[in-house]
Amino acid sequence: MSPSTLVSAAAPPETQALTPGQYDLITYAVVVAGFALVAGFLYSASSRGEVATKYRPAVTASMIICGVAALSYLVLFTKVDRGYTLTDGLYRPNADAAFSISARYMDWTVTVPILVAELLAVSTLVGRKLSAVRATSIGAAIAMIVTGYLGTQVFDQGGSTAYLWLWWGISMVFFVYLYVALLPAVRTSMASMGAEAGRTYGLATAVLLVTFLVYPIVYLIPVFFASGAWTTTMQFAFSTADVIAKVGFGMLIHKVAKLRTADDLAAGTSSFDGPVWINFELATPAELLGAGARGAAAEANGHGRVGQTTSGRR
Repeated sequence: MSPSTLVSAAAPPETQALTPGQYDLITYAVVVAGFALVAGFLYSASSRGEVATKYRPAVTASMIICGVAALSYLVLFTKVDRGYTLTDGLYRPNADAAFSISARYMDWTVTVPILVAELLAVSTLVGRKLSAVRATSIGAAIAMIVTGYLGTQVFDQGGSTAYLWLWWGISMVFFVYLYVALLPAVRTSMASMGAEAGRTYGLATAVLLVTFLVYPIVYLIPVFFASGAWTTTMQFAFSTADVIAKVGFGMLIHKVAKLRTADDLAAGTSSFDGPVWINFELATPAELLGAGARGAAAEANGHGRVGQTTSGRR
């Protein structure tokens, strides 16, 4: 029996013809996700100064993630726009269409490791413990994405179910290791944070790790199904998961950074000299703010003096 007979055929999603409706849905998903990522980038860039210096790497990481992903979605839009030709009522793929999937892996190879770094940047781990968890987790994240890419794009160009299963299995080893490495670090950090910071950190972790589950599930769709509808489902799922993992998670981590800044100020362990606003509420005790900071905070937010009772806060 020849090796080729041992490798059953799969139909890569980027080779499927699309109806006009399916093509429009994919375009919609890519464009909306791109806009959301630009918004996430601008939010992170404009709010970096709202947290103490020690937590700013988390906000910087979010800014980098959204910036890189937004650029990748510009590439995706270009490839979707140029990768299909309307013929006999269907959008039929050409060579450019292949990049509508592979470009995602190039994005993830950069952004997923930084997501891991972002999660750990607001943890309570320090020193060698932090360095060890960060190095192994980032290494696992990179290996997880690269091995997935090999299965869908390199070996038989994603046209072999045997290779898809093989590289999915290898990728999942790193996937599981990533969870095993991160979850104890998160639990330890939650226990040593303030109550609200710990709850928000747990929520951010759940959002990230649950969203990560979408990717290996969607990866396997070509093993079982092949149609324009399933290609549309994959592109929509990837775009939605990207926005949740990059923008939604990033905003939660930003909140954790602000909560930890406020907690550090209350404990007298931070030199941060600005007000900390969380959900339109002043989280910094007024007595810890200088008169200039109080006046600036009140004027900037239009709520009078900080010492006054107010329900409208930023």
